[in-house]
Amino acid sequence: MSQYNTIRYETDDGLLRLTLNRPDNLNAFTVEMADELEHAYRRASSDDAVKAIVVTGEGKAFCAGMDLSVGGNVFGLDESLSPTLADMQERPVRDAIERGVRDTGGRVALAMFDCLKPIVGAINGAAVGIGATMTLPMDFRLASDKARIGFVFGKLAITPEACSTWFLPRIVGMQQALEWFYRADIFDAAEALDKGLVQSVHAPEDLVDAACDFARSLVRDRSPVSIALIRQMVLQNAAQPHPRAAHDIESLAMFHASIGDGKEGVQAFLEKRAPNFSGQASAMPPFYPWQEG
Repeated sequence: MSQYNTIRYETDDGLLRLTLNRPDNLNAFTVEMADELEHAYRRASSDDAVKAIVVTGEGKAFCAGMDLSVGGNVFGLDESLSPTLADMQERPVRDAIERGVRDTGGRVALAMFDCLKPIVGAINGAAVGIGATMTLPMDFRLASDKARIGFVFGKLAITPEACSTWFLPRIVGMQQALEWFYRADIFDAAEALDKGLVQSVHAPEDLVDAACDFARSLVRDRSPVSIALIRQMVLQNAAQPHPRAAHDIESLAMFHASIGDGKEGVQAFLEKRAPNFSGQASAMPPFYPWQEG
């Protein structure tokens, strides 16, 4: 997939600008957009020109939710199937289940979870339904003061998706996640900031620059391998049932980092100079990945 129809993939000085690009449709989400976003996040993981990612929407919306104007099942699902949990847990998942049952937003969220680069969202306008839940696997979310966010699934008699029942309680707590899911209301950037969903709120004309500056600050003079390991360790270890599991991964990560870019990092510190790291996230240590993702 060398060309995208619904998104833009633009790199500049270590930063990937990933832009949802259906402005005439308020960047409404489609199966094609899901496929392209999943591909883009996995591509970014192995793209050594990418150190960090900023995601925003073209035009006045971030993403107004699923495009409900398409024919057939608007979520792209195969209504002739009768799927079970056992079908979902097969590995590999059968093609019919992969394309006919798996939640498209969830495929994108899992690609974001697996990504080896920090992801910063610049929520420039309406972010509703999948437009809201696709921001949850991001490391940070910045919002325009014009942003409006809603987990509106209950109003449509459907349920949350994009792994949001895993991510949202971890970000804002169980009670707040349930309230937003139950009420299914649209809320503003000020509430999102107050409840901890977004990190900061900006004037619309300042938002993307602020997100880019922030993203670059995370990775400047940092080892891409160290950043990738830190991201995956925090996302995965925080869900382990016992700290010993985190200790095992941290031990391997420290070992491999110390014989890789860690040597240059220590030397640069001792010599009081900027480091010159040679490691790349496209060549991770042999113990990664350490669990299914």
